[in-house]
Amino acid sequence: MTTESNPKDFSKQQRIKIHQPDASKADSFNPRNRIYVRAVDGLWTTLRRYMGWIAMLFFLLLPWLPWGDRQAVWFHLAEQKFHVFGLTIWPQDLTLLAALFMIAAFGLFFVTTYLGRVWCGYTCPQTVWTFIFIWFEEKFEGARNKRIKLDQMPWSVNKLWRKTAKHTSWLLVSLLTATTFVSYFIPSRELYIDVFTLNAGGGIYFWVVFFTIATYGNAGWMREIMCIHMCPYARFQAAMFDKNTYIVGYDTQRGETRGPRTRKQDPKEMGLGDCIDCDLCVQVCPTGIDIRNGLQYECINCGACIDACDNTMERMGYDKGLISYTTENKLDGIEEKVLRPKLVGYGVVLTVMILIFIYASATIAPVRMDVIRDRNSLYRQNNQGNTENTFTIKILNKTEQPQEYELSVEGLPNAQWIGPQHVSIESGEVITLPISIAVDPIELKRSITKIDIKITAVIEGSPIEIKQETRFFGD
Repeated sequence: MTTESNPKDFSKQQRIKIHQPDASKADSFNPRNRIYVRAVDGLWTTLRRYMGWIAMLFFLLLPWLPWGDRQAVWFHLAEQKFHVFGLTIWPQDLTLLAALFMIAAFGLFFVTTYLGRVWCGYTCPQTVWTFIFIWFEEKFEGARNKRIKLDQMPWSVNKLWRKTAKHTSWLLVSLLTATTFVSYFIPSRELYIDVFTLNAGGGIYFWVVFFTIATYGNAGWMREIMCIHMCPYARFQAAMFDKNTYIVGYDTQRGETRGPRTRKQDPKEMGLGDCIDCDLCVQVCPTGIDIRNGLQYECINCGACIDACDNTMERMGYDKGLISYTTENKLDGIEEKVLRPKLVGYGVVLTVMILIFIYASATIAPVRMDVIRDRNSLYRQNNQGNTENTFTIKILNKTEQPQEYELSVEGLPNAQWIGPQHVSIESGEVITLPISIAVDPIELKRSITKIDIKITAVIEGSPIEIKQETRFFGD
């Protein structure tokens, strides 16, 4: 064997050429071509399986977790408020929800820059539910080769019952998923009783059926089509990758040239690398790619091909790691850099956003007050000869119980309050109070005076005080 054919002496340009997809497989991502995913066991598959079940159980059980006289997480659209454990978010606090979405976005950017598409491979609902559906598929139709043969066989009693059992299990999981999702918006105990006793409203049944069909279609039929053709994250992930991002990578220097052999044969004498070209890495891939063709946006970093290859290497008596979580720099023999400007930038922004969210959540006021001046007249002289300004005060009780509030004015000596100063407001209620403030003109030192409208209350044993600045006009 000449030295030119030794994979250890390949130039970078030659290795890039090996990474190019085979033209004969250009149609491998045609949505009409079904992918039969082969089962595999290994470290990363076990980790993904545990994380998937944890995510699934968290999703299913969270609506059943009680918090006082309600469920812990309840998006109460009818009253326009979100309950998240002890935190109640009103429409006036939706900046918190926006901040939470920003935290999720920058968290995703940070993790992707460092670890690649691990969100897609381990915790994305599409991936979690797809592997659950594949599990049912394997239980009823058998391993990969059996499923292929079953689909090629003519219809029979055996094929009919297996297909029926599989699709029935898919629909039951989809129905459970849909009902659970709706229970985040309607109290779970009421929802399940009403749905399964046929006492729910038409709107509830519409959404349950809609999300059942969506789950059944996405995880049962579309699967990799969602990841490859519809998910926007697969498209813009390249903007977050760099050569130090961890990816699922194939060691070309070690693996090429590929070729079959027995365990007793010496690959070096045959001029071969460690890859025996068994194609198991392709068969276990949920998106149907060949990782040996290099980095591809279709790869979701699930690690299934790593487990398949490690199992093969172990059987052949070779070192594991031919396919592994690695970086492009490491594959090219360049030193890896963990800390780089983009990663640090995402980390700093993420940390700042989390701190802002924590502070804003901890300082949400249990009452909101808006003071609106009368725009028709700046001021007027009343019958007592005092200067009078008119305001409209709106007060929202953001607590879960009725509250008593006292109103007053500061910054205007000897001011007269005309209107109610003691009000009782039900939970979630907004009241509008037209009031006037009058003062002897002698007390006014200037034509415009800054004043504070103050509201005080005792909520859950703690006194609270809220002020809003406004202007008092006079001569």
